[in-house]
Amino acid sequence: MGVTHHGRTERLDLADPTLREWACTVVHADDEGIVLDKSAFYPGGGGQPPDHGVLLWQGVETRIVGTRKGDDLYLIPAEGDPVPPVGTQVVGAVEDTRRSLLMRTHSGLHVLCGVVFRDFGALVTGGNMEPGEARMDFNLPEVPPDFKARLEELVNREVAEDRRVVTKVLGRDEALALPDIIRTQSNLIPADETEIRIVDIVGLDVQADGGTHVASTKQIGKLEIVKVESKGKANRRVRVRLV
Repeated sequence: MGVTHHGRTERLDLADPTLREWACTVVHADDEGIVLDKSAFYPGGGGQPPDHGVLLWQGVETRIVGTRKGDDLYLIPAEGDPVPPVGTQVVGAVEDTRRSLLMRTHSGLHVLCGVVFRDFGALVTGGNMEPGEARMDFNLPEVPPDFKARLEELVNREVAEDRRVVTKVLGRDEALALPDIIRTQSNLIPADETEIRIVDIVGLDVQADGGTHVASTKQIGKLEIVKVESKGKANRRVRVRLV
């Protein structure tokens, strides 16, 4: 559950992250939220926030402002908006600007992660992102004096290489046999997960990941390293934004 389906919902967002509009059917609707048989709304996870958007049905618009993951994938409507009854045929639409910024930001973080691991040998200890800006924490006891400027140059060099970003789903054993597939200091993959989604920035970074990404690094644009902060004896926080 989670790679191709979550409960009763087919995950269109992972099959095609460029999809913004689709037809679907409401299979559940109550105070917990709305469940669709197919959804391209990214539900949030791995530091990437959920999508926003709308459901269009019978001349009515229901704004979607969040999600809740349980046995099903629940879409949260805006307060006061009408909720389509079970069985209603609806058109879902993801807010393009927010999603596109999040895809560029998430892929940019993977480039950052790949560069820091390759050139400085540091693992990720935490992170978070919003559209167009993010932070990532690394276990990096020693920081060179020119680290901030050097890191920005190295990251944008890789972005400009226009490396392909490829996703695939592997069985658990095959995925975990890949070298350095876990880039976080703690293994966050659930023990009962039988399939693992892999994001490969070809020639730079390969890691387990469940988010949405651009097709090539050039689509990220340029990344600015805004600040490098010390967050403990060995922990360094790198703040970035798209420019």
